[in-house]
Amino acid sequence: MVMIFSMSALGMYQNNFKDDIRKVFLRLMPSLALGFGIITLVFYLVPDIYFGRGVLGLVIIVAAFGILLTRYIFLKSFGFSILKSRVILLGASSLAKECSELALNIPRRPYEVVGFVPMQDEKCAVPSSALLPIGESLLYLAKKYNADEIIVAVQNRRNGNINSTGKFNAFVNATSNRKPIDELLECKLAGVNVIDAATFFEREASQIRVDSLQPSWLVFGGGFDQSFLRAYSKRVFDLVASLILLIVSLPIMLVTALCIFAEDGAPIFYQQERVGKDGRGFMVLKFRSMKKNAEVDGKPQWAATDDPRTTRVGRIIRMLRIDELPQILNVFKGDMSFVGPRPERPYFVKQLCEQVSYYNVRHSIKPGITGLAQVRYQYGASVDDAIQKLQYDLYYVKNNSLFLDFLILIDTLQVVLLGKGAR
Repeated sequence: MVMIFSMSALGMYQNNFKDDIRKVFLRLMPSLALGFGIITLVFYLVPDIYFGRGVLGLVIIVAAFGILLTRYIFLKSFGFSILKSRVILLGASSLAKECSELALNIPRRPYEVVGFVPMQDEKCAVPSSALLPIGESLLYLAKKYNADEIIVAVQNRRNGNINSTGKFNAFVNATSNRKPIDELLECKLAGVNVIDAATFFEREASQIRVDSLQPSWLVFGGGFDQSFLRAYSKRVFDLVASLILLIVSLPIMLVTALCIFAEDGAPIFYQQERVGKDGRGFMVLKFRSMKKNAEVDGKPQWAATDDPRTTRVGRIIRMLRIDELPQILNVFKGDMSFVGPRPERPYFVKQLCEQVSYYNVRHSIKPGITGLAQVRYQYGASVDDAIQKLQYDLYYVKNNSLFLDFLILIDTLQVVLLGKGAR
């Protein structure tokens, strides 16, 4: 358990992990060192389970060779066609192209894109050489090319292809006189898996894409557990995790407070209004990382890369996410959760609700100190960034669980250790 935790913390189980064996070795060594240190500490704290550093050292060496060998075999066998899942994309628009690019760049689950089936009145965004021959049914194409799955990647579904209930209208495939829904059902009954683009992105990228999302998909789909049991267990998890973090980080917080005061004087902390669950406002508490009067004109600004308003201490604590630690008090008060969407300022929330569909869905649960969007995406500094982060937030709101919270905490440790995504 310790070694899996250490390797996870240093990113060896990330979805996008596709390094060569040399990079695996360079990342594995710190992971083993971290695990060795933790296990040694446990042995000293609990002497009854002590079994000697020589045995532990031997185990670490054997584990290192075993892990490297396993990873080497995996990297070498990754390209075998027998392991690849063959997919056909229904549609040839920009959405279908994005699905194809995602499928071809998933290191942990190789795909082979057979081709695209174009739809009527659809702007083609893929090369003509990638289009499948016309005049044949979807089932015939699936059998001919030995496809395992069909991904429905059709845009403007409300206006022509699929209506708001998720059913196809009388809009027909350009390659036959039958409705696409009939052909898809035929494929499903023949054992070919059929999913839509939203489900594909959710499954492979841990995102819920707002540009291909229909309200019915959210209403009739699974997830969105807001039961009493989930709320109670999450609250207990928040309090326990926050208490542990407070005890562990208290010396760091004291040193940070002294450094902020030494560089730029008081105040050490700053409070700022943020939007929480159900759109209710609350005051978030953070270490001050910017100069005094950073927003002179009073107008909120997005944080920028190498923001000139940030102090020298501020740059360090933002990179290591130490500035977020005082939010532990917000968790104790119940305004925030330990894991959840990042709380935004009312000014930006109003702007984003007007420009981004489903943005308010993220306010159905408490915001968090850390979250899926924070560990998977860079620091948000624009509306486009907010859209990308929202897609991760929607995934978390739909699939939130204690197990997912635990995985996010491990990823958070990796972000802190490697300094990813800070501004």
